[in-house]
Amino acid sequence: MTEMRTIATGLAFPEGPVAMADGTVVLVEIERQTVTRVHPDGRTEVIARPGGGPNGLALGPDGAFYVCNNGGFAWRLEAGMLRPVAQASDYAGGRIERIDPATGAVSVLYDRCGAHPLRGPNDIVFDRHGGFYFSDLGKTRARDRDHGGLYYALADGSKIVEVAYPILTPNGVGLSPDGGAVYVAETETGRLWAFDLEAPGVARKAPFPSPHGGRLVAGLPGYQRFDSLAVDAAGNVCVATLITGAISVISPQGAVLRQVMTGDPMTTNICFGGKDRRTAFITLSGRGELVAMDWPEAGLALAHEG
Repeated sequence: MTEMRTIATGLAFPEGPVAMADGTVVLVEIERQTVTRVHPDGRTEVIARPGGGPNGLALGPDGAFYVCNNGGFAWRLEAGMLRPVAQASDYAGGRIERIDPATGAVSVLYDRCGAHPLRGPNDIVFDRHGGFYFSDLGKTRARDRDHGGLYYALADGSKIVEVAYPILTPNGVGLSPDGGAVYVAETETGRLWAFDLEAPGVARKAPFPSPHGGRLVAGLPGYQRFDSLAVDAAGNVCVATLITGAISVISPQGAVLRQVMTGDPMTTNICFGGKDRRTAFITLSGRGELVAMDWPEAGLALAHEG
């Protein structure tokens, strides 16, 4: 494994990186409440200011950016590291947003599923059928928390369905190479689940004792927490691992193949880009950095390449 190369610093809790064909990386800055483009020389420019808490980001079939907006966090600076701690005092609800990359215009596609408001949409991945899966982490307050869930929606705003609920702090979301399973990483449990799909947005539920119909892939020992993820071309799931400060590479069969250390306990996300998708771009949110390193396996081609 090669050394990390620092691309940009001074970011306000970066997340949701998307590698673009022009060599830039578009990501969100959750604390700054922006969608930001990072150039290879480290320059940054704000594409949009959706407010709240832009969290997950994906490129859609129409060339627009789709954002999981968690509605906003309260923040704490501790030991020189910025981190989210609870629901924001001015929280106005979670939503899925579409952003025009040319104008920065923001429109809300979904803020509820049926009668149930979205609480903290977190991560997103598009399939090849014009829809996307997204996780809703829920929200945490001083004395209680909201449940989270997994959802499927169409990019034109016409349909949203619940795939699995409740899930305890579902975070990273990714699809297997054949599209037959959607992976979900749980933050607080440090567990990786798979939901086997019968059709777009329809999961074949595992029976009890599964708490939500997911199939357990892996769980990490000790106090390790999962954040967002990406899948490589071989089908391995690369999960950003909090506290440890690493990317955990997990096979579809559940073996932990390796942990790539980053040095930041708030390592939050990874995406693949560059030649043959062999460059890993990683958000180190505690440090406020975007870094890159050469990766031994190619990343999985996404439904809509950047």
